[in-house]
This record gives sequence, structure tokens and C-alpha cells, in this order.
Amino acid sequence: MAARWEVPVDSSSVAAASLPMASRLMEQIGARVRAIRDQQRRTIKELADVSGVSVGHISMLERGKGNPSFNTLVQIAHALDVPLARLLHTSETTSPVVRSDARRRLDLHNNSTGALHELLTPSLKHSLEAVWVQEPPGYNSESTPFQHAGEEFGLILEGQHTVWLDGIPYDLEPGDSITYASTIPHWYSNRGTTTVKAVWVITPPTF
Repeated sequence: MAARWEVPVDSSSVAAASLPMASRLMEQIGARVRAIRDQQRRTIKELADVSGVSVGHISMLERGKGNPSFNTLVQIAHALDVPLARLLHTSETTSPVVRSDARRRLDLHNNSTGALHELLTPSLKHSLEAVWVQEPPGYNSESTPFQHAGEEFGLILEGQHTVWLDGIPYDLEPGDSITYASTIPHWYSNRGTTTVKAVWVITPPTF
């Protein structure tokens, strides 16, 4: 029988190597909690009151510190009214390609209007975010307007799409595009009779 050579494994080195990975994971989760909270225009205190998690714990989490339990993350996800998976979606994507049947769905408005928003870029870790948009006739997000740092660009592919910037409507047809500062309160509506299909680009990534 041939001799079998085994290389001893230094368990302390393995543990040390796993620390940066765990730290990066916590930073990703914390950044996502902060982004969703900012999107909803809620303070840490307000989130703490609803979730039952202390201000200090939430502050540490958003800064990528601490080691929150699974139950703590569940409480925060429920308070933000988002699926827990949205907070934990931190997998790195090495391929630059996003297949149409493998897009990550975004829950932008927490509603059930039939709108579809999917991430076209591999992740939220780059300088921009591209989103596939489908919004049925009658769609209106006025009750949940956005206002955040950055810029946005939209290109209409199908349907009639209205972009509201600080209450001023801009009606767009297929082939039309629009660019604006995300610091302006903005929301969207479909006042036409067919489904809107569009591509939106946001920088820096927000959702």
C-alpha cells in the first residue's frame, strides 16, 4: 500500500482567516439595514421602539459591529416590514452576467400592486445599480416617495410612465429618458392602459 501523506492543519490559522469574512458579512448586513431604514425615513430610535431592539444594538449593527442573534435580525426585519432574506442577501457574485431568470427581486414599496422591480447588476457593491421595472396600469407610488443622495436615469421601453419630481409630473413615452437628482422627492405612476417596462439606473446603489 502506498504511503499517505497528510499535511497538518493549523486550526488557529483557519479561525483567524474566517474573522475577516465574518466581519465583512456583518458590514454588509448593517449597510443593508441602514439603507432600508434611510429609505423609509425612520430614525434609529423609531426602529428600536418598533423592533424591541435597543438603540445601541441597532447602531452597532449598522456600523458592522457586534454579533446580533438570529432573533434580533428577525425582529429588525419585521419592524422594517421586509423579508429576513433581504437583510441576509450578501452572497458575492463573481460573474458579470445576470441571467433574466436569476435576477434578485427588490421590494421597493412594500405593496401588492403587481409591480415588479428586479436588480440587473450582479450586486449592490459597485458604483451604480440598474433595475428592471414593470408597473401595471394604475400603479402609483405617491404614498411612498423616495428622497436620498445620488442621481437616477430612466429609459422607457414600453408603456406610458409618469415620473413625479417634487410634485411635478413628467410623462414619458417609449424611447424617452429622464435624469434627475435623487435628493428631489420623487415617485412614479402608470396613467396609461398598458404595463410599463423600463430600465432605471441609480448611483450610488440604494436598495
